[in-house]
Order: sequence, then C-alpha cells, then structure tokens
Amino acid sequence: MLDNIGISLLGAGNVGSSVMNTLLTDSKRFQVLIGTNLKLQKVLVRDLNKYRKIFKYSSFTDNFSDILNDSKTQIVVEMLGGEDPAYIYIEELLKSGKHVVTANKDVMAKYGSKLITLAEQNKVSIRYEASVGGGIPIIGPLSRDLLANEIYSISAIINGTTNYMLTVMNKEKISYDEALLRAQNLGYAEPNPYNDVEGIDVSYKLAILCGLAFHADVNPENIYCEGISGLDLKDLEYANNLGFTIKLLARAELKEGKIVCIICPSLISNNAPLSKVDGVLNAIQLKGSLVGEVVFEGPGAGALPTSSAILGDVIDIAKNIKYALTDPANNLLNKIEVSDISSFNSRYYIRLNVSDESGVLAAISGIMSKYSISIASVIQTEADLKLQTAQLILTTHEAKREKIDLAMEEISKEGKVVKICNLLPIVD
Repeated sequence: MLDNIGISLLGAGNVGSSVMNTLLTDSKRFQVLIGTNLKLQKVLVRDLNKYRKIFKYSSFTDNFSDILNDSKTQIVVEMLGGEDPAYIYIEELLKSGKHVVTANKDVMAKYGSKLITLAEQNKVSIRYEASVGGGIPIIGPLSRDLLANEIYSISAIINGTTNYMLTVMNKEKISYDEALLRAQNLGYAEPNPYNDVEGIDVSYKLAILCGLAFHADVNPENIYCEGISGLDLKDLEYANNLGFTIKLLARAELKEGKIVCIICPSLISNNAPLSKVDGVLNAIQLKGSLVGEVVFEGPGAGALPTSSAILGDVIDIAKNIKYALTDPANNLLNKIEVSDISSFNSRYYIRLNVSDESGVLAAISGIMSKYSISIASVIQTEADLKLQTAQLILTTHEAKREKIDLAMEEISKEGKVVKICNLLPIVD
C-alpha cells in the first residue's frame, strides 16, 4: 500500500504560501479525496531565514538539487514565475521522473509542446491549469471534456490588470494614468506594468489556449499584440454612446487551415456576455462544432483562485499515482500557420482629429471607398474653436484589415486630417 505521496514546492510567494498552507491544514480532506496521504516534503526559497521566521514549517531549502534528488518527492509544483530558471528546473524534474504542476504561462507558451513530449517520454505528467485564467477551469476542459469538438474560435478577457483599469475608466470616468495608479496601489498592477498593459501577458495565455483548442504549436511572438496604453477616456465614452464596451480582447479563429490571432482593445456589444465581465474577472468564450458557444468566467488571478487550480492538478496526478494510471498522450502535433493580421476581417471604430472645415468627410469617404470600405456611421463632435479641429468618429461595415491599414496610411497623409487617434475592431 502506498502510504504517502511526496510533494515539493518551488517558490513560497503569495501563491506558494497559499498552496503550502492548504497542504498543511487540509491534509485530512486530501487524504479522503486521494486515498492516501499527500505529504509536503521540501519548499525551495531564496531566503531561508526569512521563511523560517514566518512559517512553522521547517523543511525549507535554497538548493534546487535537494528537491531534484529527493527520492520521496514525486510531484513538484513550480511557482517561481518567469522563464529563467523555471524552464530548466521543469526540464530537469521531468527527466528525473518527477511529475510537475506549474502556473508558469511564460514557460508553457514558449516550451509547452517540448515539455509535454518530454513528460510523455519519461512517463510522468505535466499539468498547467493555473497558467491561464487563474481559478477558471479551462485547460482541463480543453484537454478532456471538449476533445470531441472542433473548436472554431476563442474570444477571451484574460488579464485582470487591464480589465480592472478599463472597468474603472469606464464607470468612474477617470484617465488611463489614474486607473493605472489605482491598479498599482491595489496590487493588481506591477511597478513596471508593461507586460500587462501592452498585452504581452495575454499573448502567452492565448498561445497556450490555441495549442489546446487547435492542437497546434503557436509561438506567442507570432500573435499580433496591441495593449491599452493608447486608449483615451474619450474612446470609452464614444463606444458607450454607440452601444459598446471596450475590453482588451484576445481572439483566435481557425480559418482555411490557418489560425488568425489578434490581441487588442475591442468594442464589444453591450448585449454580449463578455461586455459584462468587469474588474479583475477573466472570461473565455469558445465556439465548438458540438457544444456550440460556452463561456468560462471567474477570478483570473490571486493567491486563492490560483491555488485552487494548482491543487486540482496535484490531486489529479496524485490519484493517478495511487491507482497506477497514466495520462493520455497529449502531443501538439499539428503545425498550423499563424496568419498575419492582414487577413483579419472585422467592423472597425475609427477616431480622427480633423480640421474643422468643409470637405473633410468627403475626402475621407473617397479614400475609404477606394479601398472598398463601407462607412456605417459618422459622429462629429463640437469643434475646438481655439485649435479649429473636431473629433470625427467613424464605424465601418466588415472589412479586411489589410484594406483598413492601406486606407489609414493614405488618410494620415490627407492634409485635412490632423491625427488618426485610434483604430479598434468591433465585436457585435
């Protein structure tokens, strides 16, 4: 009889501390779920003295080899974050025959296919439910429950920082800078928020989702990515007037054997479920051949939701160890091309700063018509008498992005156009 299944942790920050405390305090409940004891072996930290003062648990180590070479450790949870040294550590653990659970989106987005193959070669598991959507169960459903479906598309709000910022900008009518400062003060945004506000974090998560949904190896560097730093409060207000809410939306579609991926602020109809996902919540909407449209929604970050996802993976692996079960093969076999943004079709919102004079709209309409782009609506704001300019807000019917970009390039050179302020897709 298997008396204990040993588990060790890499990292004891906010999430790591939550996982450690849960393992120590809920051991009896986990024993009932698994059928055997789940015993915490070692925890890797940088500062031994600091953690020994804070926690009663004594088996801290600052040497990775202590965990790698520990014969009693069967499952290792990686919560270090970032690519280095996490990727090397995970690789070494899998080669040594240890199961791995990780919350590391950077590593899984860039090396997921390689690590999954390595795990299979060494007859162990690698699980990564917490790498996307925090506490939202999405990796498991895509890996198992939805496998009978051909997934056509993904639409997702998967960054709590930017979603919080856009929510408070929209509801409290505050500027981007004010929203960012508030997010930082609340701990939702890092001191250097670049990866969040410019969409880099989202590109890692979308690459992971594409890998599972389309059974393909997608490099996050091939995903078109545009963040929210270029948004103005005016854009949110004009969108509201048109019946839309602006969200940082990640989208991926399987079209004609290629994947079209785009991450950018988008106007979402106020009637759509994703428009109502506010604050730090995340949501992932999938369209499948059998299931139709499904939406997964919940907390996308935070110590407790992330711990929930991590420990769910740990318990699942522990059950497999207890009953000598193995994970099914899960290689990302298909090499599907990621198409560039030029083939992306959408309606568009365009905000222009133009000279307050006659003939402006006619000139812009002529250029749009040249590229077969049909204007759906036009709003002109009150003129700035001092600058002799006005804001012109256009929406288009569906058009190919390649045509839109060509038209915008020509419009930017039109003498009556002061500036193209924003260009955003519209999702009805």
